[in-house]
Amino acid sequence: MSAFDPDGSGVVVTGAAGGIGAALAKALAAKGARVVVADLNADGVAGTVDAITAAGGTAFGVAGDAASEDGVAALVDAAKGHLGAIDAWYGNAGVDRGRGLDAAEGDWDLCWQVNVMAHVRAARLLVPDWVAKGAGRYVVTASAAGLLTMLGAPAYSVTKHGAVAFAEWLSATYRHQGVVVQAICPQGVQTRMLDDSGPLKEVLSHDTALTPEQVADSAIAALAGDEILILPHPEVGDYYKARAAVPDKWLAGMNRIQQQVEAKEGR
Repeated sequence: MSAFDPDGSGVVVTGAAGGIGAALAKALAAKGARVVVADLNADGVAGTVDAITAAGGTAFGVAGDAASEDGVAALVDAAKGHLGAIDAWYGNAGVDRGRGLDAAEGDWDLCWQVNVMAHVRAARLLVPDWVAKGAGRYVVTASAAGLLTMLGAPAYSVTKHGAVAFAEWLSATYRHQGVVVQAICPQGVQTRMLDDSGPLKEVLSHDTALTPEQVADSAIAALAGDEILILPHPEVGDYYKARAAVPDKWLAGMNRIQQQVEAKEGR
């Protein structure tokens, strides 16, 4: 079992202007990490950095794109400039766009770029250095949707499955060389994404909508080991087992929930 001590480590958190990302950045800084706070939202980046420094932590802001090839390269270069070396990467940035089969091509592409390719592009730049020194930690904020599904949101569901699949591949390929890979898979979290989920909000909150800080606490606790799945909602593990054991039964249950949602919408 491989533990990671944040104290003194150089850590990058993307999508850290608010929500889970900001909570992760603050929690890591509270444990002594030197944190690069990254997000497209420059004002949000500044707010997170200010909150960390006001609490006595060390943080540096990098506003910009953390998904495109050029954007990821620029972020990695900037982070190395601030930190010297990147010891851990929290790929937290994510988007949910498009609903149903009518989801536009642009929605699918944006979800693919941010929810999957951002992780691939960062790993290409980080993993060789980690293999050379025999240590590194890559943490993906996926979703319970990446283990199960999210009704009504095909692009989000499919690309979060992709994020988990990439994390699994990365772990299977590099864990013997000291690279620890983990995927945070919460269910409902009290963020703007939950607020914007419409009739699905009740479904996502069925097992209690956690605060971003509670999700961050789970991620910090997971630094003591190297288990790939971080499940802030432990019951998600049971759902995941049930899905794998009897897929048709699980799908029938999800379809019943879909019918309930449609009934509430008057469809």
